[in-house]
Amino acid sequence: MKDNLPRYTLRVSQVLLDKLAFIAEFEGRTKNKEIEQLIKRRIAEFEKENGTIEINKNEPS
Repeated sequence: MKDNLPRYTLRVSQVLLDKLAFIAEFEGRTKNKEIEQLIKRRIAEFEKENGTIEINKNEPS
C-alpha cells in the first residue's frame, strides 16, 4: 500500500515490542496503530495541560 505518510524508525527492546504486540492484538490493532493511539493520547494529555501545540507547516522540522 503506497501512501504519503512519513516514516519513522523506532528502536526498542524485543521485550517491549513483544508486549506491545500482545496489547495491539488484544485491542484488535496492528502494532503501528497501537503506537499511533498512544501518541494521540499523550498529545491530548499534553495539550490539555499546556495548551494546543501550534505547528507551522512552512517551517522545516
